[in-house]
Amino acid sequence: MAKPITQFICGQCGTVHKKWIGRCDGCGEWNTIVEEAPLSAGPAKSGLGAGKGRKMALMDLASQEAPPPRHPSGLAELDRVLGGGLVPASALLLGGDPGIGKSTLLLQAAASFAAKGLSVVYVSGEEASAQVRMRAQRLGLGAAPMALAAETNLRDILTTLDETRPDLVIIDSIQTMWLDTVDSAPGSVSQVRAAAHELVTFAKRRGVSVILVGHVTKDGQIAGPRVVEHMVDCVLYFEGERGHQFRILRSVKNRFGPAGEIGVFEMTGAGLSEVANPSALFLSENETASPGSAVFAGIEGTRPVLVEIQALVAPSPLGQPRRAVVGWDSARLAMILAVLEARVGIAFAGLDVYLNIAGGLRISEPAADLAVAAALLSAREDAALPQGAVIFGELSLSGALRPVAQAENRLKEAQKLGFSTVIAPEGCNFGSVGGVKLMQMADMTRFVGDIFGAG
Repeated sequence: MAKPITQFICGQCGTVHKKWIGRCDGCGEWNTIVEEAPLSAGPAKSGLGAGKGRKMALMDLASQEAPPPRHPSGLAELDRVLGGGLVPASALLLGGDPGIGKSTLLLQAAASFAAKGLSVVYVSGEEASAQVRMRAQRLGLGAAPMALAAETNLRDILTTLDETRPDLVIIDSIQTMWLDTVDSAPGSVSQVRAAAHELVTFAKRRGVSVILVGHVTKDGQIAGPRVVEHMVDCVLYFEGERGHQFRILRSVKNRFGPAGEIGVFEMTGAGLSEVANPSALFLSENETASPGSAVFAGIEGTRPVLVEIQALVAPSPLGQPRRAVVGWDSARLAMILAVLEARVGIAFAGLDVYLNIAGGLRISEPAADLAVAAALLSAREDAALPQGAVIFGELSLSGALRPVAQAENRLKEAQKLGFSTVIAPEGCNFGSVGGVKLMQMADMTRFVGDIFGAG
């Protein structure tokens, strides 16, 4: 049997090296390379002898298993994102920008789960117990029946949890946990990976639900090795803009429910409050149509959401006009501007273009192409779009409009909020919904001609 090869791994970025060096080739940091112990030898090639393992149970696809039980929190928006509630023996990872409200959300969730009869332990590695108590009192949760600890030594934490056997454990945050068997500083790749592995293993072994808080990088990704996101059952992101009171809880991975689902909260002086109708929250209260404004009917997870897209086009004093985007992909904006110029003959050269998604929401689905193009044309021509209209559709490079999924749900949401006109591509399946004026377009040339009277 071949001798196991020793590896040297950077504690900051996780780059693997064949030998120890002073400076990591991946991130450029000094003295971050640590030796990783080789894996233990596996069974012999013949399958006999001391290395032989035990036989595993095999089942066919027709085997029936009961769905996992769930513990609802009582917070409808949180339960929606989790897929109906908290699953026992599951591991969740929550990421978000500093100060966005992660600790506030988890403290409210912990108090809500505790009020439902679950045994909850909240472990803070970033704040003292007195600080957590102050926050709880400010949120009106000072009498919540939950246990609190301030500790970073993972060995002590797991020993305590083995004795108390709670139903839910919250670790705030995984980057502060320290495992004495790993020779690196807290927050390093090695420590985060090892600590997450120990906590996920504990959750599966003891049937305890574990929620881990993770810091994020400048790019908005959870800091540390990507393997942590593969270990856990559910990855959640808490998003929002500092200047807005709205917060979005989004699931990007969920083994027990739909991925991409969102829950909407509003940050108030008394903590986070749920928003039952996010569409009304993201729309402007101004009932008068204005140039550069278009209402987009989008889908976030399984929920239809109406949001206002705002555009401003102005002459540029610069040699290279500005393209500023908030809440949308800047590369897709460049593509839409190119299509409008090449296929419709409307140029934006010499013009500054500003695009904003109202309410701090970030949109990623291609169905917003037509709404963005409509807002840009409305701003450029200084002409408002039809009053009470919602717009959605994907724009191809040829200038044709492509139908999008869940058109019926989008239309129902628009109808519920009082919109009377839907502008969408041809071929969308609207079902049997009536009472709304449908304007279906085949391409951008017809859209410009019908809406702005040119083509």
